[in-house]
Amino acid sequence: MRRRISSRYACFSIMIIVVSLWVIGCSNDDLPASSKEPAQDAEKTLVIGAYSVAKDALADILPLFQQEWKERTGQTVKFQESYEASGTQARSIVGGFEADVTLLAMEGDIDKLIKAKLVDTDWKNKHEKGMVTRSIVVLGTREGNPLGIQDFKDLTKPGVKVLYPNPKTSGGAQWDINAIYGAGLKISEEKGKKDPEVAKQFLEQVHENVESLDKSGRSSMAAFEYGVGDVIVTYENELFARIQKGKKYDIVVPNNTILIENPAAVVSAYADKHDTRELAEAFVAYLWSEEAQRIFAKHGFRSVNKEVYAENQSRYPTPDGLFDIEYLGGWAQVRETIYSKRGVWYQVLAGL
Repeated sequence: MRRRISSRYACFSIMIIVVSLWVIGCSNDDLPASSKEPAQDAEKTLVIGAYSVAKDALADILPLFQQEWKERTGQTVKFQESYEASGTQARSIVGGFEADVTLLAMEGDIDKLIKAKLVDTDWKNKHEKGMVTRSIVVLGTREGNPLGIQDFKDLTKPGVKVLYPNPKTSGGAQWDINAIYGAGLKISEEKGKKDPEVAKQFLEQVHENVESLDKSGRSSMAAFEYGVGDVIVTYENELFARIQKGKKYDIVVPNNTILIENPAAVVSAYADKHDTRELAEAFVAYLWSEEAQRIFAKHGFRSVNKEVYAENQSRYPTPDGLFDIEYLGGWAQVRETIYSKRGVWYQVLAGL
């Protein structure tokens, strides 16, 4: 009797094991949808907040990154784009425009985002210290250079109408002012002493001939195209871009001018919020690729990639007196001595 009960118990146990194995062997497709692992999103949106001058180059770069990301991950990227003067864009992001990535005209505008705890403090621990493009400040004249403009000194002559944007809203304008102020310092050095007072007076003389202060470098360029002014102080790449579109301008490279460096960064606070951090990091990294750098060069930027720069070097002469922001003491000193409430620029505006 005991043997018969034991046999029945053994058979029942075997049935339980078989049923259990069958359940475990079922594919995930046979399980309820709620118990499946979440799949990668088929589509993501990357929000880009950039300074206005970068717009044309990004129009070519974005589709190439979109294609590369699709091939690499199978995911479709869509872009939401905003282009403003650099200072305006930075303030917009601080004010709540949730950009995942930003390209701005200068490091100082990135600093505003760091102060607002939107960008990581180590953002410069990347290629070229976070800078994705370079340029220089140059002068644009009407075709044939009818006034014979050769250098910043010529902008102080009576009757010469000058254009540059407002440094309060435009990072590009700050580069313009830095270039003129630095050229004034170079002039003083030629006479034996690096003298900030001489530089300030030189900036005052140029500013006396300024026709208008536009919101951005792109707005200033538009005014020039409408016929305002004789000379525009602007990025070299901005003039190249306009000439490529059929505009008839001459580019004058001053002997003493400043090297422009333009940064890009992930706006980590917003990218984390949108779950786009990996995508945003990949996009910023792509901006240093040879493919992207060749597009920047096509649009008149001086590439930060040595090979790409060498390919285009004949287009980009290096003036003898080229200087960088460190010649002016670095951005911290520039913000204090030139753009603070008591700085050189505001003294010039106030006629002090």
